[in-house]
Amino acid sequence: VSGSTNGGFYRPAGAEGSVSIEECPQKCDYRCSATKRQEPCLKYCNICCQKCLCVPSGTSGNKEECPCYNNLKSSQGNSKCP
Repeated sequence: VSGSTNGGFYRPAGAEGSVSIEECPQKCDYRCSATKRQEPCLKYCNICCQKCLCVPSGTSGNKEECPCYNNLKSSQGNSKCP
């Protein structure tokens, strides 16, 4: 089974579909660990994770890893996902 991982369903860290809904809270805990605004960060990260099934790597930035997460906008046109 050289070159395939998880039956061909492997996704690199941060890529869409790389996170299961059950993993969202853990991924968002890390994503929001460096912010002073924990509550809103966790709320929106989890919303975005459940919709996109991904969370970018690191505590900020890297949103290009997950276009769905990156492209979700608030009603004001700002980035919805932390």
